[in-house]
Amino acid sequence: MELILDIFNYSLTAILIGICGAWIFLIKSMVDSFRLTPYLDKFENMSKSNPKVSIILPARNEERFISKCLDSLIDQDYKNHEIIVIDDSSEDNTQKIIFQYAEKHSNVIPVVARPKPEGWMGKNWACMEGYKKATGDLLLFTDADTKHSKNVISLAVGHLISFNLDALSAIPKMITLDFWTKITLPMISTFLHSRFSALNVNNPAKKTGYFFGSFFILKKETYENVGMHEGVKHEIIEDGALGKKVKEAGHKMKMVRGDHLIDAVWARDKSTLWNALKRLMIPLYLQSGKIAIGIFFAVTFLLFVPFPIFAVSAFMPVQESSAKILCISAAVASLLIYTGAIIEAKIGLHLRLVHALFAPLGSLVVVLGFLSGLLQAKRSESVMWGGRSYSMKDHTQSSISI
Repeated sequence: MELILDIFNYSLTAILIGICGAWIFLIKSMVDSFRLTPYLDKFENMSKSNPKVSIILPARNEERFISKCLDSLIDQDYKNHEIIVIDDSSEDNTQKIIFQYAEKHSNVIPVVARPKPEGWMGKNWACMEGYKKATGDLLLFTDADTKHSKNVISLAVGHLISFNLDALSAIPKMITLDFWTKITLPMISTFLHSRFSALNVNNPAKKTGYFFGSFFILKKETYENVGMHEGVKHEIIEDGALGKKVKEAGHKMKMVRGDHLIDAVWARDKSTLWNALKRLMIPLYLQSGKIAIGIFFAVTFLLFVPFPIFAVSAFMPVQESSAKILCISAAVASLLIYTGAIIEAKIGLHLRLVHALFAPLGSLVVVLGFLSGLLQAKRSESVMWGGRSYSMKDHTQSSISI
């Protein structure tokens, strides 16, 4: 019996050592990402032109946020721009607010999107409806729950032209409005600094390419070349899919930090948080169920498993050396997870330290959200997004590649 227990303990210890190694890599990636990712406003502006920018702003049921967004866009110091605001079948006062702004400001162009065709995601269709009205040489896509600093368009255009880019995306400050999002986002965001690091996006030798939907600007010809939003019409993470197509097509793209210039709401409540987690896992499952399940278990062990192992091993009286080694390795793994959460919460998300201390609970929410995505991926209504229910089962998603 003792031999079996020792084998079990040493097996778990080996897994925990692997988890420690993974977290050392993740923490190094986080530090490198924060240290080396370029800033939107730190460059030598070589631009001597001010091409017209068409801001494309889709909105569905955004009466809480759209006024602040429009105010920040109207107040820009870059004057050669138009704001195309698309009402995507809103059921609140969004459309009324849009038309009120259009009456007062000549550069605000209201668009009422036609009913969404079959096979389209709502936001993707709204973006296409807005694009048809665009007259600018550059297209800036943003979200209605995003707020922009006064000089952000000037900086984006200057950056794009100075570096001869085809596309530029800025990492915003992720605004969290509820407790559950505040404790969960630091856990899921830690993975953005490894494979999906801005450093990989900016490296032409890497295949990684994606946009932050809250702020990306690109040449109109580049957008048309990759098939516009019509080319990603069924993608639930459309910004990731579009950025990926831009990178794959060989266009020059760059990702910069703009978290001191742009505020974007990541999830508004526990319901949108839950669906946000599900929509991260569903694309993986639809590509390969077996690999997605493997990724789920890997995330579960990386984010959560060390905590219960440490709790159990720390409070049980043990004599075997294998149990003591297990307890120590679980403690180190848990400490590394906490370290990653603290770095992300304080530097990346500008949250209070107390939210990082809920790392075990935040990790559990991530795990359960991913599990829900796996279980519901092929249902007729697998995910709610933007007030609509979507089925993904007939559409392979390529926004996140295995």
